[in-house]
Parts: sequence; structure tokens; C-alpha cells
Amino acid sequence: MDITIRVARKEDCKRLLELVQELAVYERAPDEVTVTLEEFEDAGFGPRPVWKAFVAESEGIIHGFGLYYIRYSTWKGCRLYLEDLLVTEEMRGQGIGKIIFDRLIEEAVEKGFNGMSWQVLDWNEPAINFYKKYNAPLDGGWLNVSLSKEQLSNFN
Repeated sequence: MDITIRVARKEDCKRLLELVQELAVYERAPDEVTVTLEEFEDAGFGPRPVWKAFVAESEGIIHGFGLYYIRYSTWKGCRLYLEDLLVTEEMRGQGIGKIIFDRLIEEAVEKGFNGMSWQVLDWNEPAINFYKKYNAPLDGGWLNVSLSKEQLSNFN
């Protein structure tokens, strides 16, 4: 199969959100995806875009993507933060994830970022094994913390 890696376009957003939902199901959190298509499109292609993505496409069908944004660390400077890397279940094991991940590394180098970071669930052995091939250290010392939109709205 001939896979092309390209920068995501606005018209890809509907498919990307379908894949985000597939990822949420895989990660056992199908009800956690609350972003609307309009919000997603605006965040990527509106007046102040905050994310960029590469898609893996074959014969006009997107089979995977890697979505990132720029994260600033007061310790490390600008870094590429990989929000999501997904290859559809039926296309896994064909090297598509590696092609996308390698393109993200190239992007980090091209943009002069001081590194690249991401998260992986501690039970996701296939992903952990994939990242270990890159000699990426796993840091178990941090806990995820967040506030929802509702919590922010209820702040006094």
C-alpha cells in the first residue's frame, strides 16, 4: 500500500475527529471527547490556530494522524507536544505509525524545537513498546491534572 504523509487540511477535520473518537474508545474513554467539529476546525484553521497535524493517506482515505502543538517549558524552551498519534485498528502493524512519528521528529528538528514530549497510558503496552524503540524514557513521576470547561465556568 502506498502511504502519503501530508499536512492536515481543514477538510480533513471531520475524519480526524472520527479517528479521535476511535482513539477514545481504545483508551476506554469514549464519552470524554466533547469538542465539536466547529471548535476543532477553528483551533486548527481559525484566526489563531493552535494545532497542526500530519495525516497518513492512501487512495484518498486517511488511515492515521499525528497531531501536535507547541509547548513551552520554562526549563527546556519550545518543544513539540504530541497530543495524539493514531493509526486505525485495521491498518496497524504496517509501519504507518513509524512513518508519522518520524515525520513529527523531522518537524521538531526543522522548527528548531528543543525536544518532543507526549503521554502514553501505563497499560498501553503496544504504544510503550513502540516508543521504547526510539529510546524514549518513560517518566512515571508526574500525575495528570486538569480542570474541565464546566469547572472553569464555575470558578468564583
